Amino acid sequence: MSRAEKVERVAVIRGHLSAVEAVYLTEYRGLTVQDMQQVRRSLRDNNARMRVMKMSLTRRAAEELGYEDLSEQLQGPTALIFAEGDPLAAAKTVREQSRQHRRLVLKGGVLDGRFVGTEQVGEFAQLGSRSQLMAKVAGGLSGPINKAAGLLASFNRSAVGAFMQLLERKQAAESA
Repeated sequence: MSRAEKVERVAVIRGHLSAVEAVYLTEYRGLTVQDMQQVRRSLRDNNARMRVMKMSLTRRAAEELGYEDLSEQLQGPTALIFAEGDPLAAAKTVREQSRQHRRLVLKGGVLDGRFVGTEQVGEFAQLGSRSQLMAKVAGGLSGPINKAAGLLASFNRSAVGAFMQLLERKQAAESA
C-alpha cells in the first residue's frame, strides 16, 4: 500500500472514529465465520457496526484524535464497534454477544471522547437504553411537579371557597 493510500485510509478511519458517540474494542480471536456474522447481525439491529481495520492505521488515527489510551488497546486481532445510534444499547449488545461467544472479548472503548475500560462498558450496559434513562428522569421530575400543581389547585379551591363564604355572608347581611 502506498503512502498516499495509507494517508487516505487514516483519514477515513479518523472520520469513522469522530462521527459516532461511542466506539468499543473487541478481540475476536478464534470466532468462527458464523459467530462473526451473528455478532454483526445483532449489532446492526441496534444501529452499531463492527469493522476490522488495519491496526497500525487505526492506531495512527486514534492518536491524531487524542485517543492515546485507545491506541494502547489496539493490539492483536481487534474489531472496532461503532455505535451509530444509542451508545448504551450498543454496549448492552456487545456485552450480551461476549457472553454468548466467549472468544469475543471486550477490551474497552471511547464514549463521548473519553476512554472507558471494560468494567465501565459493563456498567453502561446495565444502565439500559437512553430512552429508558430519560423516562426515569422524567418520572422523577413529574412527581414534584404534580405535587406542586396539586398544591396550587388546592389553593385555588380554598380561595374560591373563602370568597364564596364572604359573598354569602354579605348577601345574608344585606337581606337582614
